[in-house]
Amino acid sequence: MAPRLQDLYRTEVIPKLSKEFGYENVHQVPKLTKIVVNIGLGEATANPKLLEKAAEELAQITGQKPVIRKARKSIANFKLREGQNVGCTVTLRRDRMWEFFDRLVNVSLPRVRDFKGVSEKAFDGRGNFSLGIREQIIFPEIVFDKIERVTGMNITVCTTARNDAEGRALLAHLGVPFRQ
Repeated sequence: MAPRLQDLYRTEVIPKLSKEFGYENVHQVPKLTKIVVNIGLGEATANPKLLEKAAEELAQITGQKPVIRKARKSIANFKLREGQNVGCTVTLRRDRMWEFFDRLVNVSLPRVRDFKGVSEKAFDGRGNFSLGIREQIIFPEIVFDKIERVTGMNITVCTTARNDAEGRALLAHLGVPFRQ
């Protein structure tokens, strides 16, 4: 059984985008390819337990085990050495990607305090969208009493759109609440 948002994409979004941009072939219509969720913890150099807890929470949120990221080079001012663990990341594709995107748009983003919508300026020029979240507690999978530290995360939605207008239209039709 396909995820709910994927069915919406196939039945409603593809025809709307084809009409809006004049695509002649279904394969020209932009689609989601992957979602990358990243948590960077520079403080993990002093306290490695923080990174373990963040990786555990990221696994709960995404349903997939995160990869621990290491520092690429040493920076003395940050007390950082090459090879130290500094963050964790997850790349979601196919069904997990659609399920996560559905929960993000319909459940988590509305739980943000004073939420007025996401910025339309967060596109990269090639149709990919990046979003920063300041607190992991907006996700219903996280139990508020069990968190030691509030951490933020970066979420990047990668699409096959050729430009920002196509990417914005795709995400808007999928239900992303952009600022007015």
